[in-house]
Amino acid sequence: MRKSCNYYYSTIKVVKHQTLHNIPRNVWILGFVSLLTDISTKMIDAILPLFLVSTLGANLLTVGFIEGIAESTASVLKVFSGILSDYFRQRKQLAVLGYGLSTLVKPLFAIATSPAWVLIARFGDRVGKGIRVAPRDALVADVTNKANLGAAYGLRQSLDTIGAFTGPIVAFILISVFGQNFQLVFWVALIPSIFAVVLLAVFIHEPKKEFEQTQKNFLDRDSLKNLGKEYWTLVAVSFLFNLGNSSDAFLLLQAQQVGVSAALVPLTIVVMNITYFLSAYPVGLLSDRIGRLGLLASGFFLYALTYLGFAFISASWQVWVLFTLYGLYQGMSKGILSAMIAQTVPSNLRGTAFGFINLAIGVALLIASILAGSLWELLTPKAAFVTGSVFAVVATGLLLGSRRR
Repeated sequence: MRKSCNYYYSTIKVVKHQTLHNIPRNVWILGFVSLLTDISTKMIDAILPLFLVSTLGANLLTVGFIEGIAESTASVLKVFSGILSDYFRQRKQLAVLGYGLSTLVKPLFAIATSPAWVLIARFGDRVGKGIRVAPRDALVADVTNKANLGAAYGLRQSLDTIGAFTGPIVAFILISVFGQNFQLVFWVALIPSIFAVVLLAVFIHEPKKEFEQTQKNFLDRDSLKNLGKEYWTLVAVSFLFNLGNSSDAFLLLQAQQVGVSAALVPLTIVVMNITYFLSAYPVGLLSDRIGRLGLLASGFFLYALTYLGFAFISASWQVWVLFTLYGLYQGMSKGILSAMIAQTVPSNLRGTAFGFINLAIGVALLIASILAGSLWELLTPKAAFVTGSVFAVVATGLLLGSRRR
């Protein structure tokens, strides 16, 4: 028995090693680009609401308006950048443009003297994100063998998530040491962003020969039809699921109401991202071995249970458990969904496919936050979380039912 267990664990280690070795160099580089960019972005995100309210005198309505405009713009642009990357067969150039634009507007946060300046900076940053996301995700699939798609997207997500929890920690340290010197944090955030652009521009090599074999496509009826019913089903499922996936700000607010101190509330996001980081690659690797559908459905169902937990939470220790589960849900869903899209659509339409599904998710997230906020104010916080859980269950049923048919 002991020998069997040792053999099993040694086999798992060998498979992991072989898979990591088989993941293309471009995927590793894109992962580190995402890591550096997320450090920069999350440093700013961690203190931006406080900067707007305490330093610039903005109210919460203004904060919500700035975030809504920025995120909606990014969602729309993801479609067009994806289509253009298919049409011109240039993923890298669009990705560099997107990351570069986000870097160029970072100094505007540091010199902002009014909420209008922050709106311009935030708008430019999200425009950059809207340009880069679909070509980047398509590029991962362009260079990766289909047998390793789950591992590749899982690895990129894991590296991205390191930045997501490192950024707030760096911002917290700077604020603790230098006081509420928000401008210093904004200037320091510029450094990893510059390194990310240089890394992408210099070390990424687009697979031109393989990509040139595909036919040029632009947005027309035939292209949309060629994406296939399976893809459009994934779009519908993602849209329905994300109608209940409201802003994480509601989770933080619920944590504070239950009894978590204001100083510890940001650490809940760190816990979430650590779990996300630890689970994304192993789950992606597992999806290459046993299939993706069951894992994605399990991730959606875990989200439903987690949101239901937030609805009936009663003690502060439960907050940490639920945020841990929330990070696990993300590790079980985001990379796997990307891999399912990549393997479902033709290679010459990957940019278009990622663009449309990101648009659907972006629109749904905006509606979800408005819906959750309304339920929170007009009814109770419990109603907002139960509604999110119901959407997740219905989306899971649609996913499993459509695949059976």
